Amino acid sequence: MKRILLVFLISLISLSCRDEKSDTPAVTGQDVLQGETRATAESSQIEINPISHATAVINWGETTIYLDPVGGAEAFSGMDRPDMVLITDIHGDHMSAETLGNLQLGNVPIIAPQAVKDELPDSLAAKITVMNNGEMRDQNGISIEAIPMYNLREEAKQFHPKGRGNGYLLEKDGQRLYIAGDTEDIPEMRNLEDIDIALVPMNLPYTMPVDAAADAVIEFAPEKVYPYHFRGQDGKADVQRFKQLVNEGNSEVEVVMANWYPEDSE
Repeated sequence: MKRILLVFLISLISLSCRDEKSDTPAVTGQDVLQGETRATAESSQIEINPISHATAVINWGETTIYLDPVGGAEAFSGMDRPDMVLITDIHGDHMSAETLGNLQLGNVPIIAPQAVKDELPDSLAAKITVMNNGEMRDQNGISIEAIPMYNLREEAKQFHPKGRGNGYLLEKDGQRLYIAGDTEDIPEMRNLEDIDIALVPMNLPYTMPVDAAADAVIEFAPEKVYPYHFRGQDGKADVQRFKQLVNEGNSEVEVVMANWYPEDSE
């Protein structure tokens, strides 16, 4: 009889505990894993927001990067304040002392090659963190590598000599973003691996023709490629042809046709 009574009491206690906890589901290891996966996905999400030509705002999780900010501070109206600035080269479509000054960057790090620092007034040059080809650093939780960018064709070598400007390879949480800068289809580009997003230029006579850009992209096979910096001496490059060539050569590469020249559609 005592044994029956004991079993009955244990059952009542068990039911009571279950009722008290019914509004709070148990947290399992799988729930924790899914939560971590969601958090990692959010922190790794890369958004490319074109401003114009070679200028963009990149939102990577909670980090905002201004790429080659030109066009005046008004071009960035409504955008998040930057956590860092990347500058690729000295030309006016990549570097603007006036824009940098008007953005009132304060202590925001400006990463650029030595040639850019040499061209800026002292007040801005003092803010530059120099990175030259082959150098690496961590900034705001993002690994940054300065990749060479230069011309290969004899008639174009004067535009971008090797060693002056930087492309950039950024990595965070296993995601890899390649910003080519003003370059042709150089070996350093073709040898890249595991690129999630690439920004690749194509404008003559300054960078490379569409077919060379497409051939390089087919070889290093990023998951997504944005044709950018595609207005040249005789107008815009045929980016639709670029998309066609890439898709014929590697249908798994997604070609993203973003609006890099909003002023032309106004």
